[in-house]
Order: sequence, then C-alpha cells, then structure tokens
Amino acid sequence: MPCPPTSYEFVDTTAALTGVVDALSGAPASPPSLYVDLEGEYLGRLGTISIIQIYLSSRQHTYLIDVQTLGAASFSEPGANGTTLKTILESPSITKVFFDVRNDSDALFFHFNIDLRGVEDLQLMELASRKSNKRLLFGLKKCIESDAQMTTGELLEWSRVKEQGLKLFSPVSGGSYAVFSQRPLSQGILSYCVQDVQYLPRLWKTYDEKLTPAWKLKVLQASQHRIMQSQAADYNGKGRHMALAPKEWIS
Repeated sequence: MPCPPTSYEFVDTTAALTGVVDALSGAPASPPSLYVDLEGEYLGRLGTISIIQIYLSSRQHTYLIDVQTLGAASFSEPGANGTTLKTILESPSITKVFFDVRNDSDALFFHFNIDLRGVEDLQLMELASRKSNKRLLFGLKKCIESDAQMTTGELLEWSRVKEQGLKLFSPVSGGSYAVFSQRPLSQGILSYCVQDVQYLPRLWKTYDEKLTPAWKLKVLQASQHRIMQSQAADYNGKGRHMALAPKEWIS
C-alpha cells in the first residue's frame, strides 16, 4: 500500500474557503470522501475550536480550516453554488467520518450551532467489527497501530509525528493546548493535524469490510445517538465513562 500523501492547505481567508467548500460539496459519496477531526484548547463547550481538519480522500488532500481566525465565517461562507460548510456538516446525505464524534459535536453545537448529521463514527465501527468483547472502546492510537495496515516505515513516521505533537500540546507530556491557538502554527502541529486524518480512510475500509448491513445500520444509529448525547445540557466529555461501549452492544 503506498505511503499516504501529506499535501495540505491551510485555509485562513474566506476567498480560499469558498474553493474548499466547492471541493467538499462535489466529492464522491461512496465510499465516504470526508474524514474530519477538530483541534482546540480543551475542545468542547467550555473550550475552543482552533482548527478543523478535513481529509478529502478523492483528492488525497487535507484542508486545515483556521476557525480561530475565520470564526463563524468558517461555516457560513458560501461556495459557488451557495453551499456552506455548515450545510455540508448538517447534511444527512453527505457522509462525514469522525473518530469519536462526541467532543467534536459538543464543540460545534455549542460554539457555532452546528447540528451534525450523516456521521459514521470509526470508533463505533471498530467496536462493531469485533466478534466478541464489546465492553470497552479503543482509542485512535490502538486502532491505527492495529488496523491501518501500515508499513514499518509508515508506522515509525506516524509514531514520530504523534510523539512530537504530544510534547507540544499535551500537558501530561509537558506541552500546552494553547499551541493550537498560536499563529503561525508550528510545523510540528501542522504535521500532527494532517496526520490525524489522513489514515482514517484505511480504518474505514478495514472495518466496513467486516460489517454486516445490520451492524452498519447500528453504527449509523449509535453515531447519531452520540451526537444527541453531546448536545445535552448535562453532557460530560471527560472521564472513564467515555471508554464504555453502548450498553446494548455489550457482549
């Protein structure tokens, strides 16, 4: 399998954003073309959104949308046909693939009133693909290392970029989430943001091939339920409960 491309575009003007929206809205629908992640300071309703990363698999290109600079225009600036990023994110007919959508949804809903629809949650796809032991969820690191079908070289580079990023932003590793708010972003953070989404299509393919139609439907329903939960007034996106599988899936 060829090494995934690392081409990306940092989008911090409305003029550039209109072209991005046009590219996203015209992307092929099947298999999914849009793979999404967010970064910010304590991402969620009580934190901030600094960057939205969208990997467009049909072009093998990542868009890093500078929400900190663009603000609400990130979601309201229309493309040539009037479509906005908000329209795309809220469309049930345009599939967006996230890995654990909960805190991303929380942040989008409470900061910008984005009501996500059409989401496939890779974390739930992985859980659904298991034949047994569906009690605990896996994190992205474990999924990438186990299921992204990396070469040794790819895995070494992925680990290097991951560790470099953690040292910059993770308080546990001596960093600070404030690095996502600094402009210009460091190359280490840019590389981390790009890498975070570019392997997601491999995971989607791995898990999708294992799922029956019934389980695919369960994943879609559970993904939407996660979004509804994240919008509740009492939602808490931190804690051990976040590692628990949906109760009805436990076996």
